[in-house]
Amino acid sequence: MFTGIVEETGEIATRERTSDGLRLRIRAESVATGLTHGQSISVSGACLTVEQFEDGSWFEVFLATETVERTYLGELAVGDSVNLERAMPADGRFDGHIVQGHVDAVATVTGVESVDEDWFFEFDLPEGYARYVVEKGSITLDGISLTVAALDKSAETVTVAIIPTTYELTTLSDKDVGDSVHLEVDVLSKYVERLVEARFE
Repeated sequence: MFTGIVEETGEIATRERTSDGLRLRIRAESVATGLTHGQSISVSGACLTVEQFEDGSWFEVFLATETVERTYLGELAVGDSVNLERAMPADGRFDGHIVQGHVDAVATVTGVESVDEDWFFEFDLPEGYARYVVEKGSITLDGISLTVAALDKSAETVTVAIIPTTYELTTLSDKDVGDSVHLEVDVLSKYVERLVEARFE
């Protein structure tokens, strides 16, 4: 489990296509320090498993075909940046919200606006996901825990306000209209929906 608080951005160092997926080597400093084999890391919102690493320098993850198909990670090139977060320790601070690292869908940036020192990003909501989003609720975009500033259910778009620190420390500063982002809706809303459905089955 993650919290959506990005620790640092990493850089794609190498990518290797295989018959059953894709292997990425990611350069990082703090996130690559003190790793263990099999540890979980959120890579721009996708929970991946560390296969190899060099302490304080890089780590490698493998993306199965399903992960490649459900995310845009397969489109990344050497030199591209990704948001990184290690799994939350049991005694750690919970500064974001419950993030599983299970990408629900790929959304698209539909608007970027700078207002004073803040930024407002608008994203489309793929069909069927608007019902899981509420204004002032939590949403995860590219592994970042964000608060919904505005929701247009008719247009199926959501707007989030980005403070300068988040803009500077994550890959959002590289995003523009038309770019892809990983979407994970609040898992609690899914559980509530399932409980309600079960009651009337």
